[in-house]
Amino acid sequence: MKLLPLLLLALTAQLASAAPRTPNIIFIMADDLGYTDVACFGSKYYETPNIDRLAAQGMKLMSHHHCQNCTPTRAALMSGQYGARTGVYTVGGVERFDWSQRPLRPVANVTDLPLDRDIIARQLKAGGYATAMFGKWHIGQQGDYQPGKRGFDEAIVSMGQHFDFATAPKTAYPKGQYLADFLTDKAVDYITRHKDKPFFLYLPHFGVHSPHHAKADLVAKFNSKPAVGGHNNPTYAAMIASVDESVGRVMKTLDDLQLAYNTVLIFTSDNGGVGGYAREGLKRAGDITDNAPLRSGKGSLYEGGTREPFIVRWPGVVKAGSACEVPTIHVDIFPTLTEIANAPKPRQVLDGESLVPLFRDASARLKRDAIFQHFPGYLGAGEGTWRTTPVSLIQSGDWKLMEFLEDGRLELYNLRDDVGESKNLVKAMPDKAKELHARLVAWRAEVKAPMPTPNKPGDSPPAEPKTKKGKGKKKQDK
Repeated sequence: MKLLPLLLLALTAQLASAAPRTPNIIFIMADDLGYTDVACFGSKYYETPNIDRLAAQGMKLMSHHHCQNCTPTRAALMSGQYGARTGVYTVGGVERFDWSQRPLRPVANVTDLPLDRDIIARQLKAGGYATAMFGKWHIGQQGDYQPGKRGFDEAIVSMGQHFDFATAPKTAYPKGQYLADFLTDKAVDYITRHKDKPFFLYLPHFGVHSPHHAKADLVAKFNSKPAVGGHNNPTYAAMIASVDESVGRVMKTLDDLQLAYNTVLIFTSDNGGVGGYAREGLKRAGDITDNAPLRSGKGSLYEGGTREPFIVRWPGVVKAGSACEVPTIHVDIFPTLTEIANAPKPRQVLDGESLVPLFRDASARLKRDAIFQHFPGYLGAGEGTWRTTPVSLIQSGDWKLMEFLEDGRLELYNLRDDVGESKNLVKAMPDKAKELHARLVAWRAEVKAPMPTPNKPGDSPPAEPKTKKGKGKKKQDK
């Protein structure tokens, strides 16, 4: 009689060990990679066979958005909050560009993600995950702001150079190694060491950000390749190829360790590509690529500056080769990952909504029906020209309304019919413009979005917000 309970206990343990564990999560993010800079999103010049294979095995989000440049995107991803709540709108201080002759004074910018926000790594760690990040952080490099103090068990930060790069903490690497390869080495090693328990790996590459340096053998591969539209730079193509190689190595590691079936693998970029400016008349901005058919590029809140390639592979959940047209945005990632991991909620309010229903069914609907952006500052594009002036926007379904805050000018676009944002429909559809503008104003009030103020000659510059413990100098983005 005593034998039966022992047999039942052994059987229960065996069944428990056979049950699928909580999935691993890997989030790979390129830097400055534009919407059409990968083949599966339209490029006929750049070569991205591994990213394309990932898309064939997973789902493409066709209308996913981040911020107009890198720091606010990273703050939104890590906190699950819009910049209007964190104060992180751009890179560095507002004095980077001379707005003294403009009609508005920008809102002071927060450079380090406030310490009272629980970042996604901390929540996943609380849910039983091992956590690591290797690459560009850019939301607080010193003291308690660094990733190793905010929930990542392991963290190596590096940005600014692709060869002869510095790391924090200082880490040895072979002379002449390319940064994307170094970061991938660390990622592969981490996956291998943590194959037996759930892990979260954040791999934010510095590629394809300037300086535009690449491995010589990859540059040679593209030197004789004919240009296609605004995709024509062999060095930039080689940088993209290195990011693609990284994705391929991660995928191969998951296959070799038989982890692919139980890993959510996401690939995206932090903001639009550095291009599309010539078409806007901003010839000094320096095109390296082109986001066509999208308008403008990095630094702008037109689609070329904020719409990103986004791919998710989740075997058994996401339908292979599928695509989803529902508008999504950076603040959705935090609740998405906590739902996947069954992790606890953070202290702060979350602005986004979990995308898991879309992952399960591309035709599903979310509870919310609009996404928002708010940028109360200026980003220059050469002396006297601007990639953006202060602006807020709402996108609801196919409709996008932008309010330019200097003069209250409204622009209304139907992105399904006019993804290039060439036809302002405000006069043709005043009721739609009025409806969306009212919702935008209500959202700003709800999140208490700070607004720029009149610029009066002689006023002192906006005081930069103070941060706690170790605010240091950072590499500046454009």
